[in-house]
Amino acid sequence: MSEQRVVVVTGASRGIGRAIAVEMAAPNTHVVINYNSNPESAEQTASLVQSRGATSSAMQFNVADPDAVKAAFDRIIDAHGHIDVLVNNAGIARDNLLAIMKPAEWDDVMATNLKGAFLCSQAVIRPMMRRRFGRIVNVTSVVAATGNPGQCNYSAAKAGIIGLTKSLAREIVSRKITVNAVAPGYIETDMTAALPPKAREALLAQIPAGRPGAPEEVAAAVAFLASDAAGYITGQVIHVNGGMFMG
Repeated sequence: MSEQRVVVVTGASRGIGRAIAVEMAAPNTHVVINYNSNPESAEQTASLVQSRGATSSAMQFNVADPDAVKAAFDRIIDAHGHIDVLVNNAGIARDNLLAIMKPAEWDDVMATNLKGAFLCSQAVIRPMMRRRFGRIVNVTSVVAATGNPGQCNYSAAKAGIIGLTKSLAREIVSRKITVNAVAPGYIETDMTAALPPKAREALLAQIPAGRPGAPEEVAAAVAFLASDAAGYITGQVIHVNGGMFMG
């Protein structure tokens, strides 16, 4: 049997992260499901991953905590010897108008959404460089390109992920490591399901496809970028948004 493929997905206990973990699952694959605060939901993701023939483990750590990230990735390397794919999906929202946004609302979003991607990417770089192979896929957002009222912190963090993606891609492409990003638009998740009907109608009016996306549609794009078939694609942002933004 060939060497087991090891995939780490951050923020994988629900929503888009769960869909990515399940999409990446296959025989001879181990999926590490990161979560921060909901072990029951993470175990549900693990069960879904295992139902597709993969092995899995749920691992609690805060992606914004440098010591926790280092310890977690050291454990993964110790257990499996390598990491083939990192998907930086963990993210939070603390929406508010900039005029009344609290510094903590800015800092919390930056720490999880942008610093978290930096810390986790840094943790896998050396092991990937030694093997001369790796795939890093960062989950950004349509609002990184369009902006959105009440989301200056979230938009700035997600735009930062695009800059991180492009710069890191240039740094490590010679080691056969690719770094790309997927930018979801309006995706049907627990978070968007809570939107008031008028807000939902306003969002749908901006989408030429006339419907929200499904987490599985984002996951499919991530899985492609993580595949061997995408070895000549790096530094790119794939928008999955039904035409909401075309750039």
